[in-house]
Amino acid sequence: MSGATKKISVKRLIRDVLLLALLGFVLTIIGGYTKSLNQFLLVGSFSALLWIFLWKGNAELSGYLETKTDWFNAPYKSLAILSIGTIVYTVSVVIILIQIYIRFADVNFGNSKLTVYSAMLITIVISLFMHGRSFLINWKQSALDAERLKRESVTAQYESLKNQVNPHFLFNSLNALTGLVYEDQDKAAKFIKQLSEVYRYVLDTKDMEVVSVEEELNFLDAYLFLQQIRFGDKLQIENRLNRLTGNLPPLAIQMLIENTIKHNVIAEESPLTIKLYCESGYVVVENNFQPKRLPASDSSGLGLENIKRRYEFLDDREVIIRNENNIFQVKIPLLTEMS
Repeated sequence: MSGATKKISVKRLIRDVLLLALLGFVLTIIGGYTKSLNQFLLVGSFSALLWIFLWKGNAELSGYLETKTDWFNAPYKSLAILSIGTIVYTVSVVIILIQIYIRFADVNFGNSKLTVYSAMLITIVISLFMHGRSFLINWKQSALDAERLKRESVTAQYESLKNQVNPHFLFNSLNALTGLVYEDQDKAAKFIKQLSEVYRYVLDTKDMEVVSVEEELNFLDAYLFLQQIRFGDKLQIENRLNRLTGNLPPLAIQMLIENTIKHNVIAEESPLTIKLYCESGYVVVENNFQPKRLPASDSSGLGLENIKRRYEFLDDREVIIRNENNIFQVKIPLLTEMS
């Protein structure tokens, strides 16, 4: 909280306390507790404190408890915490104030206790009504947020599929195959088989949110075979993800590799090295950074954005992107293995 905001909050607190205290003394006058100055001061101070603690105190307590609750994931628990907190606090304040004035001010409340307890009951009812209202508002918002996230997930998956295995990839693969048919028919046959494996995996996983790392790596082997046929020694892959367990969004690693190939120079004198490894619960895709100029229409950054959006739906951890010392690095969280 900034200094200016804190100062405003303090001023507002003082203003509210003074207004509630004034209200307490006004109600004392209306109630006819003015037979003596002593009676007026005792009853007025009690009434003022009652108003301050019941209304301002409950407001502050509710504000604090709101920060400790989660209406989105646990709406019923949040309602229970706020309701129980209000009841316990209100009853405690009334009992403590009565006992303090009986013991230290020798006040005999008599029939006035009924008025005090009525105020307590009214406070509880109004507070529970407000909590119930918050519950309904947040419940509705939670439903809207859940629907929005679901819609964004579907959109992200669609965009991912559309931007991953695109016509350019197929066009480049067929170009590589054309030359390969005349050079090495056995390798050309293997190339066709691996290309079919790539597209089969795309079709098999198009409706899945996550796949096992083993499935993703098997697909990646086929995809990398195609790319290394296309680029030869100009593209070097160091894959240290073997024996890794867990889950990933389908095509996530492939998207990062294709993004790297698309945005970096790959030449005999400047080979592109891509390293795949696991670090602290993240799968890392790293390459030497040697960017090439792309048309504006080809450099929209949709690939990385799609992965980030998908992870917002799947995990609390963020996708980490770093570009330091001519090394470009993307870290995607390794998801918990399916049971």
